[in-house]
Amino acid sequence: MHKLTVSIVLYQTDFDEVQNVLNILGLSSLKPKIYLVDNSPNDELRSKVAATDAQYIYTGKNVGFGAGHNLAINIAKDISEYHLVLNADVDFDSSILEKIYSYMNENQEVGLVAPKIYNPDGSIQYSAKLLPTPANLIVRRFIPIRWLQKRLDNRYEFRFSNFNRIINVPYVMGCFMFINCEVFEKVSGFDERFFMYPEDIDLTRRIHKHARTIYYPKVSIVHSHGKGSYKDRKLLYYHVTSMIKYFNKWGWIFDKERKNVNKAILAQFKQPE
Repeated sequence: MHKLTVSIVLYQTDFDEVQNVLNILGLSSLKPKIYLVDNSPNDELRSKVAATDAQYIYTGKNVGFGAGHNLAINIAKDISEYHLVLNADVDFDSSILEKIYSYMNENQEVGLVAPKIYNPDGSIQYSAKLLPTPANLIVRRFIPIRWLQKRLDNRYEFRFSNFNRIINVPYVMGCFMFINCEVFEKVSGFDERFFMYPEDIDLTRRIHKHARTIYYPKVSIVHSHGKGSYKDRKLLYYHVTSMIKYFNKWGWIFDKERKNVNKAILAQFKQPE
């Protein structure tokens, strides 16, 4: 039984990024088993990965972020205590893995932990959020009224807080999700109907029903957040269509669970809605 397994989904990824993450993981005393799931059009990375200890899984086509991770998760959930969903475009000190592992062992009610996330320039990424309403995403992406965006984001992304406290949240970004494998099995991994973008919202939300999902700022990473859908029309299409599927699944206006969950989360801050 492994203490930790890790999956990284690749799509024409610069191998220098991959190598950097592999080097970091290799320094951990947890000795994680690593799966590299390649959604690229060809398997050019196979020969480079062969020189590492990682297991290479070539899908033959771009099956999407969640479906790619599920290929590794379906193996890992039976052989590991914890599984880390990880992006290649991150940087961190390997010691944070041991710290999160210890925290989760000491807090068995916790099903998922996500770290504090910085941009490469040192600014904070608001990576822990409430469950989104359609307004949160429509205004942010398509209505460039700054005062309205700021007003919505202040609540949605806890910008009123100092982001330095441990909080139980229903949505964390998917670039670094440290998850209890028993919980992973309980929720059946990622929902593969989402090709990319809302799969981390959906997964955190489902885990949150069974266990605490924790933003843990005592450890941090650096993430080169690309915001691809702001630059590429195809990615924008994936973003919009996947969000439509998300709200079709959970509810657009009438989502009582969202209302109750968000109210309970905000109560941690004693912050009025």
